[in-house]
Amino acid sequence: MKKEMHIARALILGVLTYLIATAAYAQIGPTRGRDTSFTVQGSYQREKKYHPDITLADSTLPPGVHIARSIPYSTPTPGRKLLLDVYTPPVSAKKLFPAVLMVHGGGWRSGDRSHNNTLAGQLATKGFVAIPVEYRLSTEALYPAAVHDLKAALRWMRANARTYGIDPKRIAVLGFSAGGQLAALVGSTNQNPALEGAGGNARFSSSVQAIVDIDGVLAFIHPESGEGEDSKSTSAATYWFGYGKTEKPALWREASALTHIDKNTPPILFLNSSVDRMHGGRDDLIKKLDAFGTYSEVHTFADAPHTFMFFNPWFTPTLTYITDFLHRVLPGK
Repeated sequence: MKKEMHIARALILGVLTYLIATAAYAQIGPTRGRDTSFTVQGSYQREKKYHPDITLADSTLPPGVHIARSIPYSTPTPGRKLLLDVYTPPVSAKKLFPAVLMVHGGGWRSGDRSHNNTLAGQLATKGFVAIPVEYRLSTEALYPAAVHDLKAALRWMRANARTYGIDPKRIAVLGFSAGGQLAALVGSTNQNPALEGAGGNARFSSSVQAIVDIDGVLAFIHPESGEGEDSKSTSAATYWFGYGKTEKPALWREASALTHIDKNTPPILFLNSSVDRMHGGRDDLIKKLDAFGTYSEVHTFADAPHTFMFFNPWFTPTLTYITDFLHRVLPGK
């Protein structure tokens, strides 16, 4: 009798544990409220305490750079228009330029495309069409909505290539933090119809010819990754997926660039801070690239914070590494 009571009690506890976990995960998902917690200025104020000599990169728009702002590129749901901005180089004659789709960070939950404005202006002076893009965050739509959005933006770029002087054969995707993870995933799933989505311009390709990953994780279920450790608080990735990594590990693996590396993966530039977990899976991914003979570069800024790309003294070398890499792998005729 006691044994039966223990079994019954264990079953009841098991059911209660499952219900509590289910209820917790049911709360993880779109809230429709915008999360404004991550800003460049806020990050600057925090990092200034630890790096008193840093300064914000100069956001002055370089002479001759033209901006077309707030252009709708996709309508993923009725009434919801996703926007992007186009920074074009100073030109004296009609020509086509390589283009860079720029993906902001913020833990898949916060951030804004304007965070890439300073870098976009500088890339334009170096001969690139630079395009900061908006995408749906986890407060609005869960994975893979953001991936669908970015691939829709790439198709839009090719559909409108003549209008903005874009060479459709020389397109890169660049991202920081969560944006770096997305850039690597988007670029490593070239020609993968499962992640295309239905964001418009379906007859155009979403493939990219280069990837720039600035401190973005490459594998979620990996010894080097800190995402999904939800014992003290819910991780940003768990909010994005809507499930913990033990609940739906296949989903977490699907969103990892490391899972998809193949012969179609383009060259990748990795720019990293001193925070190792922000590039979890990078070295294993490079081994896969090497096996396919795919070019990659790694540059790490010692003692730099995660948000190094926004601040001096790291902004200028970041720009130099990016432009040198892209000119190397996206050469003109």
